Amino acid sequence: MKLVFLGPPGAGKGTQAAHICAKLDIPHISTGDMLRSAISKGTPTGLKAKSYVESGGLVPDEVLIEMVRERLSESDCAKGYLLDGFPRTVHQSEALKEICPPDRVINVFVSDEKLLARLTGRRVCTACEGTFHISMLSNAEICPSCGGKLIQRKDDTPQTITNRLNVYHTQTAPLIDFYTAEGTLRTVDGDKPEDEVTREILIALGSQDDLH
Repeated sequence: MKLVFLGPPGAGKGTQAAHICAKLDIPHISTGDMLRSAISKGTPTGLKAKSYVESGGLVPDEVLIEMVRERLSESDCAKGYLLDGFPRTVHQSEALKEICPPDRVINVFVSDEKLLARLTGRRVCTACEGTFHISMLSNAEICPSCGGKLIQRKDDTPQTITNRLNVYHTQTAPLIDFYTAEGTLRTVDGDKPEDEVTREILIALGSQDDLH
């Protein structure tokens, strides 16, 4: 099964990807993992990407596309793959269609209002680096695991989250249209309990037999 996951920051794509990849025995390939792997292996495209990453620049589409081509040709992708963070543009989607088109594209939908509550409520411990949500804390300043100080990361402020969501919607709306036209897009409700979201995804994949 060849899959692409779409979804805004905080929608739980990473958590669901772990469940689905374990069920289907396919690799979870995120853009960051792919970049780090190509750079560490010293592949031709990895070396190209390294210069952009080290200078703080954006890796060009063509380099990313070649990385995807290299990564999907590896033996662990024989049964399929789950791509997370790629494609991000219609150009990348068209390239993936030529390389190894996805069977399904899962759009994990959560409203901006719910995502703001999720992400702005996150707190991180400065000592043990544990992550918590204020809705589950009796004291939003003290880590329940080690007693360390809890802080809100700069990435989790309302303004930053709103900006990230705006960028996501701008980038992703054309992809949703693209994959809707391809007939491969399925949208699931990412605001349900974790196991129910997994169930919805498996049903969307036609894997009802694998639900238990």
